Amino acid sequence: MIRPWQLQIELNFHCEKPLFLQITDAIINAIKSGKLKQGEALPGSRQLAEQLKVNRNTIVNALDVLLSEGWLISKERKGTFVADVLPKANKRKIIALNDNGTQQKTVKNSIVFDDGLPDSRLAPMKELARAYRQIFNRKSRWQMMGYGDELGDLDFRTAIMQMLNFKRGMNIEASEICITRGSQMAMYLTAHCLLEKGDSVLIENPGYKPAWQAFESAGANLLPVSVDNEGVNIEEIEHYLKTNKKIKAIYTTPHHQFPTTVTMSLQRRLKLVALSNKYGFTIIEDDYDNEFHFSHRPIFPISSFENAHNFIYIGTLSKIVAPALRIGFLVSNNSFINKVGNLRKLIDVQGDNIMEQAVLQLINDGEVKRHLKRTSAIYKAKRDYFETLLNEHLSDKVTFAKPDGGLAFWLIPKTEMDIFKIAEKLQQQGIGLMTPDKFSFNAPINGFRLGYASLSEKQLEEGIVAISRLL
Repeated sequence: MIRPWQLQIELNFHCEKPLFLQITDAIINAIKSGKLKQGEALPGSRQLAEQLKVNRNTIVNALDVLLSEGWLISKERKGTFVADVLPKANKRKIIALNDNGTQQKTVKNSIVFDDGLPDSRLAPMKELARAYRQIFNRKSRWQMMGYGDELGDLDFRTAIMQMLNFKRGMNIEASEICITRGSQMAMYLTAHCLLEKGDSVLIENPGYKPAWQAFESAGANLLPVSVDNEGVNIEEIEHYLKTNKKIKAIYTTPHHQFPTTVTMSLQRRLKLVALSNKYGFTIIEDDYDNEFHFSHRPIFPISSFENAHNFIYIGTLSKIVAPALRIGFLVSNNSFINKVGNLRKLIDVQGDNIMEQAVLQLINDGEVKRHLKRTSAIYKAKRDYFETLLNEHLSDKVTFAKPDGGLAFWLIPKTEMDIFKIAEKLQQQGIGLMTPDKFSFNAPINGFRLGYASLSEKQLEEGIVAISRLL
């Protein structure tokens, strides 16, 4: 049966705004205006694609956004419908006092610019839940309730091995992988298996503080190295190496440097590997968002270089599936991985064996690949839209480089300003902003990181307009 569809959508094929977002906004406006009623069925994606004369994938992307934001609901074997309960602006109650001592009123439309988290509403939770139930209900489920391998399920490690070898140019075996509960556990295990009290670790400044804290917990000293538009400063590294004999490792995020989003140049990667081989220090490579790249081909990790002998590679699946799903992995030589396994047994006998097999099923079914393809298109469009907002409202106040991947922008004010006061004023408006102390070593860096993926277009615009008024 062909469903009724009276709504007319006019598309601008020459507009910078992607077609699927034009369709998304048109349907939202139709729902708000009452042209589309709550509970009303929408036509199928093929029918709508034919009507609007666009590719069906464009319609699928638009529907995915509407489903994730709560404007539509999907009923199995029935189709897509306007939600009975429509989304409302989030409310955040901020307790603050006016000059006369009276409480300010509640602030609405809470907007949080995080450090680059994916939109959890897009996560394939139905598919994951279905796979989890299927794994748990198998005849061998009672065997699965016993203790497993401290390095993680072997089949799951094999799947990770294949992904790293085929997608990231590495040459490893499953025995060289340890599955962890997120990348932070991998960082902790790395620190306590590699470092001794008094060792020094080179770190990027600005950089990722939770990793620094893991190294300090093992008794290491931190040596900051500056970052420019080609990545970490090699000359500073060489200076440290010539004057400090206890440098054990360098921690780096070369793919999309955290927080600046810079990609380390090939020349510096090669030089870093040469220095590692010469001085014997370990390259700890945190590839926290490798999957989110928008160019035709991602740059391979430093750990994939044939002449890289001293490396520890850390990655995560949490950002692929959902941030709350704590699955990370750590890759190194067999000797180091055995140390990691022995320490892992002391704090966590094994990982979540059932969840690992559930995610493995999503990988084998092609669901993870489809999910990445779908979300990458959405995030790329959001990135381009966010760039348009920045150029429109902040081009005279900040400088930035459009990142070729990742889920955040790095903005540098053109003039000196108190970002802490700006963040405080934004907080009073219900807008959260990460201050420079969250990723600076000692003195705060003059810059700030804005994640865009987890916010709607409307929230992005409201947030940027509010920031522009204060800069």
